[in-house]
Amino acid sequence: MATKQRGRPRSFDRETALEQAMRAFWEHGYEAVSIADLTEAMGIKAPSLYAAFGDKRTLFEEAIEAYVRDFGAFSVRAFAEEPTARRAVARMLREAAAFHTLPGYPRGCMVITAATNCTAQSEDVMRSLQERRAENVETIEGRIRSDVATGELPADTDAHALAVYCAAVLQGMSQQARDGADRTTLERVAELAMAAWPPGKSEE
Repeated sequence: MATKQRGRPRSFDRETALEQAMRAFWEHGYEAVSIADLTEAMGIKAPSLYAAFGDKRTLFEEAIEAYVRDFGAFSVRAFAEEPTARRAVARMLREAAAFHTLPGYPRGCMVITAATNCTAQSEDVMRSLQERRAENVETIEGRIRSDVATGELPADTDAHALAVYCAAVLQGMSQQARDGADRTTLERVAELAMAAWPPGKSEE
């Protein structure tokens, strides 16, 4: 004889609610979004939010993971699929112009903008996103160093400075998108940014 499932079933779609929370954090930032804002955006009551997602901090981390999976993975794909650092960065910046200006979504990059000007109370959130951005710099730098080692890039290439430069361009594009720059403008910025790169052996 089958036993009845204990507890009441959820009356909302968890993935849809998570997307709405992600949008709220993406648009307004971690600290500016209250539990009341989240429940309104997600269309659920506070007890349901806590039961399904835990506290605000835990929900934010899940929202970040959803963002990275659905909107931020273009940089990972670029470095996984392109044969050189130069081509990977060029693709990353070009696709950033598209993803940072998607119609119907908040502008810019959530990982870059969601925890700016945090108070000490939210320092762990800020540090978590800083670590993600630092990992991106390390990925770029690692590929540059590999290309230097193989002779693809000149031996005197400053791998660290070039990687930080690329991250600075990416972050600037995110802010420009939030300030209203369109995709075409940002694509042109990406092209100009690549002019600072040393010539690649395979691209000469």
